[in-house]
Amino acid sequence: MRKIVFSLIFLLATSLSVFSQYSSDRASSYEKTLRMGFQLSPSISWMDTDDNGINGNGVNLGMRLGMMGEYYFRENYAFISGINFAFNQGGTLKHEEGGDLWSKSELSDSALAALPAGVNLKYHIQYIEVPFGLKMRTKEFGYIRYFAEIPLFSLGVKVQARGDVKGTSRLDVERENIKKDVNLFNLNWGFGGGVHYTLSEDTEFIGGLYYQQGFADVTDNKATKTSGEREDSKGIIKGITLRIGILF
Repeated sequence: MRKIVFSLIFLLATSLSVFSQYSSDRASSYEKTLRMGFQLSPSISWMDTDDNGINGNGVNLGMRLGMMGEYYFRENYAFISGINFAFNQGGTLKHEEGGDLWSKSELSDSALAALPAGVNLKYHIQYIEVPFGLKMRTKEFGYIRYFAEIPLFSLGVKVQARGDVKGTSRLDVERENIKKDVNLFNLNWGFGGGVHYTLSEDTEFIGGLYYQQGFADVTDNKATKTSGEREDSKGIIKGITLRIGILF
């Protein structure tokens, strides 16, 4: 996992270095072509599936912490990227049919291999994310610029996954290690918008609201239902993030 983290950081740093070099070599009618910043952004996430017998039943409160980079190829248009640590992503799924639903993980109680119908499974997942997309902003009105980021894509690499079992009385547990039952990669798309507020000549505050939706299956479908059928649903994460950041 350390190799993955370092590789992502190296890739981001290399890309930004290339952008910076290109920026310094070309004439520009505006001051900054490359901008860097940081974000500390609360989020709400939930899960959904393509199986009518497995439905979302709760949200997670999480956080995104990371670095942002913006490369302006026109005065008000930029390519965006960065690297984020996304904490406590996921949500709760209610299974109308029970079974051995986290079959690949080594759970704390062998009885968890035969969960009853109506059980709620809550996912707490941490990702390292690399977003990339296009940013469009308006001209400055006083101290404010409005912006939109669309399309916005993100590649997430799983770092940790924990799970809670609820609704089974005697078998209710929390923070089980379910890393083996969550896929390594997550891909999502989204969009967002907000404002840049100028604090000084080189510093801006960013506030925005974003929607994200996964299009890759988060759950590793090796589970077996009580009926003996394989549980092969596609589980995705959806979420809303309140972007709070500073650009330099």
